[in-house]
Amino acid sequence: FSFCLVFEEHDLIKRANPSVGFATRQVGNVTKPTVIISQDGDKLVIRTQSTFKNTEISFKLGEEFDETTADDRNCKSTVTLDGDKLVHVQKWDGKETKFVREIKDGKLVMNLTFEDVHAVRTYEKA
Repeated sequence: FSFCLVFEEHDLIKRANPSVGFATRQVGNVTKPTVIISQDGDKLVIRTQSTFKNTEISFKLGEEFDETTADDRNCKSTVTLDGDKLVHVQKWDGKETKFVREIKDGKLVMNLTFEDVHAVRTYEKA
């Protein structure tokens, strides 16, 4: 499945990693990434591609893995399936970010939570 960002309700980058500079945040705010979700054997792969930066994670559901985020945080991450929702939890430096991805009306909707900040990203099929 391949989806392109069409709407973002809030920006978590500054709160999640205050060391990210203003210019980098501004580029991140205008970038419209494409997310590609695929399966490779018993692993899921989520690739995020943009003109700014490309990332890829490969994991088995329910198993912790090391992840370096687009803003260069080193996290311990776990992805689980909760019904039709893919729940991705990143932990680093005593902090936690949660992404919940689901398909709604043919669109990929990703709810992001960090502390008391909530954001929604909506992607349409590419």
